[in-house]
Amino acid sequence: MTIEATRSLEDQRADYKKRRFLAMPVAGTIAWAIVGAVAPQLAPQHAVWLLFICTGSIFYLGVLISKFTGEDLLGKNRPKNTFDSLFLQTVVMALLVFAIAIPFLQQDYTSLPLTVGILTGLMWVPLSWAIEHWVGLFHGIVRTGLVLGAWYLFPNDRFLAVPLAVVAVYLVTIVILEKRWRAVNAG
Repeated sequence: MTIEATRSLEDQRADYKKRRFLAMPVAGTIAWAIVGAVAPQLAPQHAVWLLFICTGSIFYLGVLISKFTGEDLLGKNRPKNTFDSLFLQTVVMALLVFAIAIPFLQQDYTSLPLTVGILTGLMWVPLSWAIEHWVGLFHGIVRTGLVLGAWYLFPNDRFLAVPLAVVAVYLVTIVILEKRWRAVNAG
């Protein structure tokens, strides 16, 4: 019998809610900022590759950043938790929706910031349920709206405007997450 099987879901959720959740959004902010800063200066095929590489490296960058934020992103120093499995399944969900992004990319390469910006933001929604806090819904909904708006409003600058929208949402989310973490862990 595993440790997770001997602990109730509520106990696991209580432990999960105490986490900081800062490393991944900081990594996402860095990745999308690089896309926004560099991609507009590249040829289209290179901008596409940069977006794929940067967004594909968010998890790995998050693992590195977690060493500085004091998070145990890989779970090496804490008991297994069912909510970690939920998070990994949302990562799989985000990867699967590239089946939507890639065909649109083949039709119009400027669709990539839109599809990746929205589709990878969907994994924030289950976080709200898991930690019983509105931050994930905020992130998913506002990110979707801003990405869509940036994509329509700036058709000639989509590789700049969409990443800026994503970075803006990440920055607000980071502040909310840090305040939430401090409140949850006070006392």
